[in-house]
Amino acid sequence: MRRSKRFEVLEARPVNQDGLVQEWPEVGLIAMNSPNDPKPGIKIRDGVVVELDGKPAEEFDMIDQFIADYAIDVSVAEKVMNMDSTEIARLLVDINCSREEIIKLTRGMTPAKIVEVVSQLNVVEMMMALQKMRARKTPSNQCHVTNLQDNPVLLAADAAEAAARGFDEMETTVAVVRYAPLNALAILVGSQTGRGGVITQCAVEEATELMLGMKGFTSYAETVSVYGTEQVFVDGDDTPWSKAFLASAYASRGLKMRFTSGTGSEVQMGYAEGKSMLYLETRCIMITKGAGVQGLQNGSISCIGIPGAVPSGIRAVLAENLITTMLDLEVASGNDQTFSHSDIRRTARMLMQMLPGTDFIFSGYSAVPNYDNMFAGSNFDCEDFDDYLLLQRDLMVDGGLRPVKEEEIIAVRNKAARALQAVFRELGLPLITDEEVEAATYAHGSKDIIKRNIPEDLKAAEALMQGNITGLDVVKALAKHNFHDVAENLLNLLKQRVSGDYLHTSAIFDKNFNVLSAVNNPNDYRGPGTGYRLSPERWEEIKNIERALSPEKLGI
Repeated sequence: MRRSKRFEVLEARPVNQDGLVQEWPEVGLIAMNSPNDPKPGIKIRDGVVVELDGKPAEEFDMIDQFIADYAIDVSVAEKVMNMDSTEIARLLVDINCSREEIIKLTRGMTPAKIVEVVSQLNVVEMMMALQKMRARKTPSNQCHVTNLQDNPVLLAADAAEAAARGFDEMETTVAVVRYAPLNALAILVGSQTGRGGVITQCAVEEATELMLGMKGFTSYAETVSVYGTEQVFVDGDDTPWSKAFLASAYASRGLKMRFTSGTGSEVQMGYAEGKSMLYLETRCIMITKGAGVQGLQNGSISCIGIPGAVPSGIRAVLAENLITTMLDLEVASGNDQTFSHSDIRRTARMLMQMLPGTDFIFSGYSAVPNYDNMFAGSNFDCEDFDDYLLLQRDLMVDGGLRPVKEEEIIAVRNKAARALQAVFRELGLPLITDEEVEAATYAHGSKDIIKRNIPEDLKAAEALMQGNITGLDVVKALAKHNFHDVAENLLNLLKQRVSGDYLHTSAIFDKNFNVLSAVNNPNDYRGPGTGYRLSPERWEEIKNIERALSPEKLGI
């Protein structure tokens, strides 16, 4: 058959490299409204849930039981469950109905009821609702800082740059698992060089992650995963109760933490039970609520290719972010793993969180080139910084980042690398040479740096993990080598572990270590003129991109 030239051109477009599938409800390849999803319903006897979404108590699996026992307010459940779902959906977008009024209703909803409510909304209405329902008034952002070589010098420099650019949280992980202590130490020092108050984590196996936090090398965690079907939990040797216990272990040591879940995980692991992705994800969100955890990283996360392949899948991702906020939880709303070859699709997916604002618009904007991203690549990376800044400027939206000058970034990268050099020397870790510092200062990624002696680093990492060195020793090392401002930032961060104020829902720090959270910075959006608005100072910062022409530059 003779081919159409236009179709040949279209077939060569990046978007046509994306994988797409038709809906297949039997295996869970359906984003929303599976014919196998249960209908909303509840029965309560003597204050105990005896039937949940059509399933009697004797047939409950462990997730049903956990939700029934801990995630539903039985004092309002029957009243709420009898309300018309379309009317509740309208309240979500009604500026005359406050966030607090909505939360009183969601406390009594079952998973199927919540799904039925949000299914009434199109994506614009979901964004309107999300603008009202996020916990903290001020939106924020989180980034990934990793590299292929687990090079600590480059990690420190990249963390410092990311902090200077405005990220309030940053996360690292490893190419080689034994590198975890050095990676955690590197971004800890780098982040506090870039700006005081940034909190960091190292995403590794849960026991190791907790130990790093207890040593003071990290300040939060979020890679504690929960799932929407019992079989997936069982395969992971976990239960909702074991996850709740782990969460309490973090909190008892002053570590902020949130759970992680996301549409598509149960499909990917082969146990979706024929239910829709959004229904199963709603069960995850309710587990999080029932466990008493302050927030959730969701938005499909590492499973984004699955909802991204089915009809209405990206809408379902937005819906899961919204449901998290409806249950009064902090949301780190995904956008971290890339899912499309199309820049248009990637941007459209991100704008649904950026425009209304979420607690963390990205749960992992790659602050490094994607070839260095050990989380499998991010929806946006450091090569998109200028595009992202212009989106903020074009739309007068606060996406959490700030324009920077090249000389500012060179200086802060160099300072972070030298600070880590001093810490390594003082703690007896493998020396960092001046040549390594110079290379990391000007590097784009790991292709531009000097390779380290990996066996020696790994020995040092193991000794660091097994020894008695803590974050306080890092403070002393920084102060001894005249990095007094970095030492003070890190000491202030460690002090926050004692006060525990940043364990409140949706907590971040400003540069002066003041906590902003849902407690003292609650979202009070009620329509035009309310909620978060760019201050004149913040708008000046966003709009004044250095390369924009001005009368002065034109000599007028």
